[in-house]
Amino acid sequence: MFKFDMQIEQNYASFFDAESGNAVFVDSFDNEEFDVRMGTLSFSTHIATVHALSNEELNRKLSEIAAQHYDHHGTTTSRFTS
Repeated sequence: MFKFDMQIEQNYASFFDAESGNAVFVDSFDNEEFDVRMGTLSFSTHIATVHALSNEELNRKLSEIAAQHYDHHGTTTSRFTS
């Protein structure tokens, strides 16, 4: 599973699960709205856009979204694999 430690001042962050090879990519142009992609280094899919005003809120929302799209074996749901 992923451990999110992004700060809202960052414009981009990536989080990798070395065991499964999957990743979550997060980017923002205004540091309030964050686009979230999930997949691998060679293929990822946009899964959500979150709004956050604090580091805690952002990391909580990222954890919730990742949990919704990650199965209990640590792999992304089938629609996110290539």
